[in-house]
Amino acid sequence: MTAFVLVAGGHIGGWVWREVVDRLQGSGARVYPATLTGLGDRRHLAGPGTDLDTHIEDLVQLIDQVDEPELVIVGHDTGIHPVLGAADRRPERIARIVHLDAGLPQDGESVLDLVPDPEVRERLLRRVGESGDGWRVPAPTLEEWPLWGSTAGVPEEALARLTRLAAPQPLATLTQPLRLTGAAAKLPTSGILCTANGTSIALVEMLLGYGEPRFQVLADPRVGFFELDTGHWPMLSCPDELAEVLLRAAAGEGHRVTAAGAEVPARFLLDGPERPSERIGPVDLYLPDLSDLSDRSGLSDLSDLSDLDGPRPAVVFVHGGPVPPEKRPTPRDSRTFVGYASQAAALGLVGVTLDHRLHGLGDYGRAAEDVAAAVELVRADPRVDADRIALWFFSGGGLLCADWLAAPPRWLRCVAATYPILAPLPNWGMAESRFRPADAVRGAGGLPMVLTRVELEQPEIAATVTEFLAAAEACGADVELIDVAGAHHGFETIDHTEATRGAVRTALRGVLRHLRAGSL
Repeated sequence: MTAFVLVAGGHIGGWVWREVVDRLQGSGARVYPATLTGLGDRRHLAGPGTDLDTHIEDLVQLIDQVDEPELVIVGHDTGIHPVLGAADRRPERIARIVHLDAGLPQDGESVLDLVPDPEVRERLLRRVGESGDGWRVPAPTLEEWPLWGSTAGVPEEALARLTRLAAPQPLATLTQPLRLTGAAAKLPTSGILCTANGTSIALVEMLLGYGEPRFQVLADPRVGFFELDTGHWPMLSCPDELAEVLLRAAAGEGHRVTAAGAEVPARFLLDGPERPSERIGPVDLYLPDLSDLSDRSGLSDLSDLSDLDGPRPAVVFVHGGPVPPEKRPTPRDSRTFVGYASQAAALGLVGVTLDHRLHGLGDYGRAAEDVAAAVELVRADPRVDADRIALWFFSGGGLLCADWLAAPPRWLRCVAATYPILAPLPNWGMAESRFRPADAVRGAGGLPMVLTRVELEQPEIAATVTEFLAAAEACGADVELIDVAGAHHGFETIDHTEATRGAVRTALRGVLRHLRAGSL
């Protein structure tokens, strides 16, 4: 007989699993919904000393008291921290660990350590100070729940019940580091991803391709994945589907992912030789050879800038991410960005690549500083026309265009974006971040934008582009939209087709046109 231990995330007691429990028990399973100290009907038991170890011990005691020899233990959201801690102490009793829309905390990491946006962490700590006792985080209000995860699919009455029964969270359960010995590291694992909250199997595979060490364990054949088309609280939005998936996970089912990244082609998707670069600190400059612009990559319908004298306009290519700091080659040395910069140089522009420090979701602030510093370095180069700069963003780097859209400098002639993420995904904890191009576009004024959208985009990313385009239309922003049929995210290493080659040509044509506009 399958037996489950169900552990909800912050502020929530075991009551939240009521409908899931009924479905699982109806299938013959034994179910133990856990209410941790300080939550649910045990809120009166909490004190300033209630910490993560307290919650781990709650689960250890529950595991020791049940009769079933092996348990499937399910951790939702921050509930995965005590789940992993308890599994580490009682690995012989655990048949499988299930991450339900939850992260991958490592030894030494607290819940707050994994909140990517420092502004969100600071706001949470301020709320503790406002609570009156100084050791608890007040429960979210009805309006605040979307800040902690998508509420898609949750009925109004269920959301009201969630708000009414939520308890203040003892702060030390969020700040105490998780300590793991590795005893449970080899246990079978399942991941249930809630796509409306910004996670999918395709996104997991993309992260594996980036080479982030933390995610390589997900390629283990003992790890299976499932998707639910709902928000962050599937126990309230789709209890029947969740119960079915939990039973399948317990049976060892689930999609397996691989660690193999996309094969890097020997050449960029457009023809033409790679140009030599000049490395100046954090940037590489691809300078045009004005004596020979004969090989312009098949762009015969574009006029180059060979007729111009003096400094050249520049295009700064901003890579996406997060990218692990140890990944080699780094983005500016990759075939994709060498190719784009070489194409720019072939047209008489200065192509610019850089490596910025977007290594994790909490790094957008310093990545933005890196991009701004690189742009100023490029503008200061006497070979560059400081008054004619274009910025071209890719993938997760798309959020970095927000600052430039919100207050465009006079010298910024164009912003381009290719398969970009244009709003933080719901589970990134960045709902109130400044890095929201969909909000920033209201300040763009007449700044033109060239946006390349792929047909086979991951749905959670496509939704951010849709949100951005709606905001751009509402404020009358100048957006040239290029739709690429049959193309995937990162098509430069996946899809070398006439459609993708045509899309790059069209995007280059648009950027070049905006850099030429007016008197040079």
